Amino acid sequence: MPICWVLSLFERVRGLFLGQPTVAKPKRILIVLLSEMGSLVLAQPMFADLRRRYPEATLHILMFAKNREVLDLLGVMPPENVITIRDKSLGGFVGDSLKALATMRRIGFDVVIDCELFSRVSSIFSYLSGAKLHVGFQPHTQEGLYRGSFINRPVLYNPYRHLSQQFLTMVAAIESEGRPLSKAVAREVGAPPLLQFAEGEVARITAQLHTDFPILKDKKLVLVYPDGGILPIRAWPPENYQQLCDALLQEGYAVGLIGLPDAKPLAQQIVAHCKHELCIDLTGYTKSVRHLLAIFHRAELLVTNDGGPGQFAALTPLPTLVFFGPETPALYSPLAPNIHCLYTALSCSPCLTAYNHRNSPCDGNNQCLQLITPAQVLAKARELLQQGQAA
Repeated sequence: MPICWVLSLFERVRGLFLGQPTVAKPKRILIVLLSEMGSLVLAQPMFADLRRRYPEATLHILMFAKNREVLDLLGVMPPENVITIRDKSLGGFVGDSLKALATMRRIGFDVVIDCELFSRVSSIFSYLSGAKLHVGFQPHTQEGLYRGSFINRPVLYNPYRHLSQQFLTMVAAIESEGRPLSKAVAREVGAPPLLQFAEGEVARITAQLHTDFPILKDKKLVLVYPDGGILPIRAWPPENYQQLCDALLQEGYAVGLIGLPDAKPLAQQIVAHCKHELCIDLTGYTKSVRHLLAIFHRAELLVTNDGGPGQFAALTPLPTLVFFGPETPALYSPLAPNIHCLYTALSCSPCLTAYNHRNSPCDGNNQCLQLITPAQVLAKARELLQQGQAA
């Protein structure tokens, strides 16, 4: 906050002498989208709109290095235009930040679009990039979430609009006037394009899966992602996953538990409970997001907490059930016809918002998810599995 205040004071003094900056048609645009893998998928319409409005402009992106793989997978940015920062250690973060700032100043951006929801570090990067126009979310008259007053194209964060639509508003704000910016009818946002694989790539990965887990061959596979990641409150209860997996196994389906290596203890807990040879621990098995999406093509259904796998499933035709509760599908649902959201709208839900930096007041008793019963999920799963068989 002190840094944001100092930069705001500097910009105010600077404006007294130089006036408000203007850009006719931007030639170099920087997008700041640091932290969320899923947001990269939701931002695809924004990238397309920038290409449509400014075909002559070069697009660059600033992001955390850990999310680079997803960006490359989407194919929305030339690899040489990606600026990355490591966030695993303080030393790596500081060193990469200084290099990133030097790169941004050398390129000389006309516009920077800060896609983070009220993040102060992203707003600081945006200002220090040297761009003339700074587009970013602002609370306007709402209290708290101070991130400086140097954003000269402030976009009203609208908690009633899907995030993909709000990203489109940020593009419109570059040349809009008035307050708030971009008083236009919200555009409908369609599904992202499906990921294209090389000829034979999915078949090779499927064959390797059957080699590594021979029991899966000729079995219909349901994938399950039970981990809550960095926000455990978003996770459906483990005992519910156990009941669901039990029922699917009894009906003859194979169940594969997916996730990063950190999720292995939970996966092993579910495997130990089920005590069934068709319940397979696949946590840490996939070598990349692309590898995971190829395995999605082998499966019949995905059941997942709100998180990366649900967003990635929108890039495939895999029928997917996604649990929401602490966050709302109205803002964050993957925009694809194969995605089906399960959500209990309690009086306190959603409790993770941009306005509280995703710090929930919940005591951990996430009734919004617990009230979604295994029977309800199993009924919807059966429906989707039967539709797949009919197709």
